[in-house]
Order: sequence, then structure tokens, then C-alpha cells
Amino acid sequence: MPLFPQLETERFILRKLTSADAGDLFHYFSNDEVTRYYDLESFVELSQAEELIFAWNSRYLEKKGFRWAITVKPDNKVIGTCGYHNWSREHFKSEIGYELNPAYWGQGVMSEVLQEVMRFGFEDLGLNRIEAFIDPDNIRSRYLLEKTGFHEEGYLKQCFYEKGQFADAVLFALLKQQYEANQEE
Repeated sequence: MPLFPQLETERFILRKLTSADAGDLFHYFSNDEVTRYYDLESFVELSQAEELIFAWNSRYLEKKGFRWAITVKPDNKVIGTCGYHNWSREHFKSEIGYELNPAYWGQGVMSEVLQEVMRFGFEDLGLNRIEAFIDPDNIRSRYLLEKTGFHEEGYLKQCFYEKGQFADAVLFALLKQQYEANQEE
């Protein structure tokens, strides 16, 4: 994978994160509202954003996933990220994750972005299954996944260890055949 794929929607450019984006990430990752359902504590130092960008870009280089910066056209400011992790090429599946600056919540940003990221996953990566694990209390994420065609598959008790405690998760998934059927409607 020589070049990181850049994607585009009507309103957004999805591009590779760079160290220059650390300030934008720090701005919203230091907000407890953003990290409430995230497996990270709220950021208190810019270096935490730099480390996260490095980790995400390393996953790409190791062929384990993709994480795109979401930027509003024509600006270059990062308002969120979205991407794949736990990519299993052997099983043609990956897990999707995302977060967004609260100033952009409720504006259809992530549903627009997810449509393009799902298209890339099924058409370009050859995925057959995209999974998402969410906190049971994260109603916004549940609504987003249902709106974009995902189906709830189960409630997983104490599935993750986050922030010093065991956490439940709800598993959502979208299969390629479901995605293709949704595109035909």
C-alpha cells in the first residue's frame, strides 16, 4: 500500500492524518463529551494527539487498518476521524470506528462520511463484513449505525476493559450483500 487513499464526499475530504493535525485532534479529544464512550481518557497534553496520529498511521503501514482525517471542503481543519481497525484480510472483515468534534454533531457529517468509508471497504478492500462495537448507552452511535444500514447482532457483557473497568458492548455489523441491497433501493 504505497499511497494512503484519499476519499471525498459532497462536503468532506477524507485524507491521511499528519502531525500538523495534532492541534485539531487535541481540541476535541480534550473534551469529556467526546471521550465519554471512547477507550481513551480525555487528552491533557498535545503529545497525546501526536501519539494517537502516529499509532493510527502505523496501523496503516502495518496493513492493519486505515484512519482518515475528516476535513470540511475547502478547509483543511480536522473535525473528526473515521476508519478501519482490526482488519482481518483472512476473514474479509474489519471493525469501523469514528469520532467527531461536538461542534459538528447533528449535521449529518458522520452518516455522509460512513457511506463513503463503507463503499471503500466493500468495493476497494474487498470486505464482506464491517463490524462496530459501541457502548450500550451511546444512543447517537446506535442511531448512526442503524441509519447507515448496520444491524444489531448482540449484547456483549464485560467485553472490553476500558478506563480501569470492564465495559459492556453492543455489536453491530453490515454484510456486503446487505450493503449492496441497500444501494439498489
